Amino acid sequence: MKVADLGCSVGPNTLLVTSNIIDIVDATCIRLNHEPPTFQFYLNDLFGNDFNTIFNSLPDFYTRLVQDKGHKFDSCFINATPGSFHGRLFPNNSINFFHSANSLHWLSQDPLLGLTKEVKTLNKGNCHIVSTSPPEVYKAYLKQFQEGFKLFLKSRSEELVPGGAIVLVLPCTCKSETLSKSLWEVINLTLYDMLLEGLIEEEKLDSFNIPTYEPTIEEIRHLIKEEESLFLQRLEVFTVPRDEGISERGNDYFLDESIRAEFIATYTRAAMEPLLSAKFEVQVINELFIRFQKKLVQLMKVEKFETANVIISITKNV
Repeated sequence: MKVADLGCSVGPNTLLVTSNIIDIVDATCIRLNHEPPTFQFYLNDLFGNDFNTIFNSLPDFYTRLVQDKGHKFDSCFINATPGSFHGRLFPNNSINFFHSANSLHWLSQDPLLGLTKEVKTLNKGNCHIVSTSPPEVYKAYLKQFQEGFKLFLKSRSEELVPGGAIVLVLPCTCKSETLSKSLWEVINLTLYDMLLEGLIEEEKLDSFNIPTYEPTIEEIRHLIKEEESLFLQRLEVFTVPRDEGISERGNDYFLDESIRAEFIATYTRAAMEPLLSAKFEVQVINELFIRFQKKLVQLMKVEKFETANVIISITKNV
């Protein structure tokens, strides 16, 4: 069984998907009285990802796997496949199952890169889509997402075996008054405050755009339907707290807004720092996230701090 985790990143939860898939397949094999398959896992992320750290964690992972499952799971092999998932990564008809979580909302490039100087000035002072952004800016972000998502689906369709499956999880735009501002909008507001105080240069902010787009359900359905070799099995929207996971530390932590804000600021910085470092100095980034955390605390007092996600199950037509 060949499985690819696209956008695996690096950290304590990198191999969590691998463990979950093994658990599900193991339970199914026991129920059906069937021998488990030999697993081949491919961990994918961009070329700059720290795959060496993942490799160093594999001996312990294999040891725990044998302890939990027995020697029947000796036949589990894990490889790295660096490269952009906005394109081909594997041979035709070679993968049984693709998984990607919290990755596909990242665009392959700056969506405003090809726009004229006059159009770019329409979003002046902002580094993402905000409520005051003109239609041209929204259309540019949407177009970049459409191009990337269509190429992603086409590539996966060619790489999947007939009957193979894809499961995707990504943040989406959901019309709901209960959802809070996106974290990108909060970053945008914080950077603008720093601009007004003269802490960052106007030219640097104007040339910085966060390359993420959180699509609507209708946009996702339309793009999947266009790829005729794929069939949408299931699409479900669910909301989660932005600080999901911190509640495991105890109720006192969960209720403390400053602790919750620190937790959110930490993982946001982990995702954003490589992009920010290309434009801003370390001291600017440090100040940004100090202010970002304080702004989150303020927002928590007036907003229900949740985000909408969509889980998508797709199969390849036989």
